[in-house]
This record gives sequence, structure tokens and C-alpha cells, in this order.
Amino acid sequence: MRKNILGVAVLFSMVAASFWGCGNRNTGGSDLTGSIKIDGSSTVYPITEATAEEFRLENPKVKVTIGVSGTGGGIKKFIRSEIDIAETSRPIKKSEDSASHVANIEYVELPIAYDGLAVVVNPENTWVDYLTVDELKKIWEPQAQGKIVKWNQIRPEWPNAEIHLFGAGHESGTFDYFTEAVVGETKASRGDYTASEDDNVLVQGISTDKYSLGYFGLAYYTENMDKLKLVPIDDNNDENGKGPIFATEETVKDGTYQPLSRPLFIYINKKSIDTNPSLDSLVRFYINNAEELVPEAKFIPLSQSTYDLVMKRFKEKKTGSVFLGKESTVGVKLEEVLK
Repeated sequence: MRKNILGVAVLFSMVAASFWGCGNRNTGGSDLTGSIKIDGSSTVYPITEATAEEFRLENPKVKVTIGVSGTGGGIKKFIRSEIDIAETSRPIKKSEDSASHVANIEYVELPIAYDGLAVVVNPENTWVDYLTVDELKKIWEPQAQGKIVKWNQIRPEWPNAEIHLFGAGHESGTFDYFTEAVVGETKASRGDYTASEDDNVLVQGISTDKYSLGYFGLAYYTENMDKLKLVPIDDNNDENGKGPIFATEETVKDGTYQPLSRPLFIYINKKSIDTNPSLDSLVRFYINNAEELVPEAKFIPLSQSTYDLVMKRFKEKKTGSVFLGKESTVGVKLEEVLK
């Protein structure tokens, strides 16, 4: 009987070791202690939360707290040294980089996933078959405020009914990226719409309003497909001959869903890396397991070769942003800029 019990225990240990060894999830850091503070993008939050949850299983003595202040709000906290990691759905801006230098904050910039911005309407909307980028601009540009207020102003055959707009808040990286990609200028947007840094608020609003139109990260559409209708987007590029494209994992990854595909990031305080072993371990865990955990959070992973470049950048503690000085990040290929 005792032999059988021992045999079962050994078998259980072998299975457990095999399970935790999958996907390089064993950090070897079970004795780690300390705390890590993270804040920022609501878009990136599900990825970080999934990663932190797995990390805590192997490192239960490490306290990881994650807030959601939007990309801009997270970077402000990061520059004030209130957090160790800022999650962002866009690269850091020149003004934020300058502020970090003034505050004597060195940072390591790490892309961790791809995302597409989903444009959605209510499921009861039977008239919208697709939208062009020009039509999106007509709806969302600053000049549209108080003027473009009905559906039939977009296309005459559409209903003579008010458009009720929902979109990202001004502290959101999603807001920055959408306005740059659609309007052509960051933060250039009409202001008469329901805005929130919390994408769940936007989902709730659109799902209960027949005449609504909104945008947010693709993962929030994927999680709420039964409540929303996805709108394919035509980028007005006659050369590719593809017409309207739905936001999917495949179209975001292969670059055909344009211009609303983007990279997502985490920014790490270099001083925290040097002084907090648990932070160093968490970030390595994040990169090593991203290819598995990013899809679990309903986002699109980078290629393995790109993650290799990301890990190299982290190990070398290469500070600064590879995106500073670029006129636009729309359509940027990560592997090219990381090299």
C-alpha cells in the first residue's frame, strides 16, 4: 500500500513538473519576495493580468498590483516613479520622453503584442455593411462636432437618425492611435461623444443602443461578439484591391487590416530592474511566455524572432524608444525597427 502511495506521489510530481515546464513558465523564482506596481492601458491590462496570474503561482511571495489609468495616465505615474511598469497601447511621445529625462527616469521599451482597433455597431444595425477610412474621418474629425450628427449624412440611403458615438478617453493610447490613423493628427477628434478609458463601459453603451458606433481594442470585441457587430474597414487603397477588411488575428498579423493595426508595449523603469530581482524575473517571464499567454488574452503575439529581439533589448537594458523621431507609427514593422 505504501509503495502504491509513493508511486502515485512520484507520478504526480512528474506530471506537475512537466505541466509547469511547458512554455518556459518555470522562472525558478519561488523564493522571490517584494512588490511590483503596474498601471496604464486598459487594452494591455488583460495580457499583463494573465501574465501576473501565472507568475504569482510560482512566486506567491511577490505582490503584483495592476491599475488601469489609460496609457497617458500610466506614463504620468511612471514618470513620477509611482509604478515600475507602464502599459501602453502606443509608443511613448517626445513630450513624455522629455519629461522622463527631467525626472531622471531611464526606461526600457518592450513591444509585447499586436492589436487591431475594432470598429463596431449594435447588432440591430442592419444598414452598415462597411466603412471607409474617409467616412470614419468624416465622422470623427474635429470639424464634425455638431454638424455630422445623423447616419444619412454619411450615406444618403442610411437612416435619418442620430449617430451615438462611443470611443476612447483622451488619456488612452487607443484615442491617440485612432486619431492619428483616421484623422491624420494625434488627439484631433470631435468631443461630443461618450468617452471612457474603460473599454467595458464602451461595450455596454454600444450593445444597448441601436444607433451607436464606436471603437476599441479587438480583444474587447472578441470577448463580446454576441453583443456587438464588427464593421469591416476599407483603407481606400485601390492598389491592394482587397476592399473592406475585417479585424481578425490573421489580418492584423499580416498587415492587411490597415490603418488600424498597432503594437502594444510595456515600459520598465531601469532603476527598478537593477534594484528589484522580482521585477527582472517577471519581465523575463512576460517575454518568455508571451507567445502562449498573449493569445489566451485574445491578442496577437509577435513572431518568435521578434520576441528574441525584445528579450535581447531587455537583457542589454537598452534604454530609450526606437520610435522617437518617426513621423508616424501607423503600419510600422516591429522587427525592422528593433533591428
